[in-house]
Amino acid sequence: MTESAGRATVIVIPQPTLNGPLHVGHLSGPFIAADIAARAARGRGERVFTLAGVDVHPNFVMSKAENRGVEVHQMVADYRSQIKVAFDLARIGCDTFLDPEQPDFEQAINLMLNQMLDAGSLEMREMVLHRCADCGRTLHHAYVVGKCPSCGSGANGLSCEPCGGFTSAATLVQPSCARCGGDPTPMVATVAVLRLENHRDQLIAEWTRAELPPRVRSVVAQYLTAPLPDYPVAYPTDWGIEGTGALSGLRIDFPAELGLSYLYGPAHALDPAAAGLTGWVEAWQQHFSGLWHFNGIDNAFYFAVLYPAVFAAAGVGRPTMRGATVNELFLLEGLKFSSSRNHALWANEFLAAEDAELVRLFLSWHRPDRYETNFTDEAFRAFSDYVRPLLAGSAAGAGLPVQLAAGELERAEQSLRLVSLDPAMALRCLLAALSAGQGRDSVALAALTGR
Repeated sequence: MTESAGRATVIVIPQPTLNGPLHVGHLSGPFIAADIAARAARGRGERVFTLAGVDVHPNFVMSKAENRGVEVHQMVADYRSQIKVAFDLARIGCDTFLDPEQPDFEQAINLMLNQMLDAGSLEMREMVLHRCADCGRTLHHAYVVGKCPSCGSGANGLSCEPCGGFTSAATLVQPSCARCGGDPTPMVATVAVLRLENHRDQLIAEWTRAELPPRVRSVVAQYLTAPLPDYPVAYPTDWGIEGTGALSGLRIDFPAELGLSYLYGPAHALDPAAAGLTGWVEAWQQHFSGLWHFNGIDNAFYFAVLYPAVFAAAGVGRPTMRGATVNELFLLEGLKFSSSRNHALWANEFLAAEDAELVRLFLSWHRPDRYETNFTDEAFRAFSDYVRPLLAGSAAGAGLPVQLAAGELERAEQSLRLVSLDPAMALRCLLAALSAGQGRDSVALAALTGR
């Protein structure tokens, strides 16, 4: 994240969807990692600008309110409050916090999209979408489920969580309505469309230039030869920012909204006098060199394909993606976090009862950066007892607690895989495990010593 001509790198802390509170799995992934990266960059004297906020407009929010039988706006307010508490307790700071329910934000998104339509970088045209044959709902994002066409995993109409591939009602295998189970039926609607294929050359430049992990490159690699999809940036649906002008009667697609927010938010923060698409593009290009995304692998299509195409269509004529840091799943006592099964450790409640420094350190130590990791209360307590005296300035004590040795051995062996080879990391982790009396018969020790 080096500087470019004195401009700052925008570090994107992903906006959590307001269909639930943050849990510890979220913190272990992009949120604390983005804050750590920003603080470290500033400590090295680099210019960074951190962008955070909340994500109100995915139809996952409406689905959650319907499933709970609650009023959606009150639910949004409750979850927003809990998420802000978690951010504060976790010491996650930002330069700008975007709230998409603010009138000026909604007006800015509508203005930019309408000006892009006027400029011809978006087009209004008929497109075949799908609706539920039973309840009539437009099937997109959370409203449709099926199987991923690439890996066969269960997925919704947004992306596949295991492989990160793009999915929609048109591409899912055996799609059905997530609300009532009805079958999709084609419908023709006039919507605003972004032709991603028009921006292939700039996207290839983005992918060539950016620092991307192998898992992200595997997502974009398919588009080096396969056609890029035409992407609707507004739908005839029941949730999201209401369109104005040419978009009247439609709701703005929330990933398109997010992409534009990464342009508008930083530009407006550093140049409040800038106005309109041209003004915000000029302000952004004056102050910022690019974006570094922190996110889960399931969002790879959006931050690596859609958002750069949105920037290109808006008029930013140079690559903007500096890089991405992704994470895999963080399990809770061996199982995936699940709010529906009440199998979760809510971040605001956990942080209210624990030392934030120890929580940040433990989640960094056990971060699921390249593979799934698992939170256990036993390991957290052992880690806290081990690290607390070190933070207080005492180096006394025995080696690593035995409860933490398994995690160190796992990271040592993961660090010796071809795709993530890091012998120095493997050795540091192995030495920690050996100090706890573990790992003498491990693959890592044999490989590192040549035994």
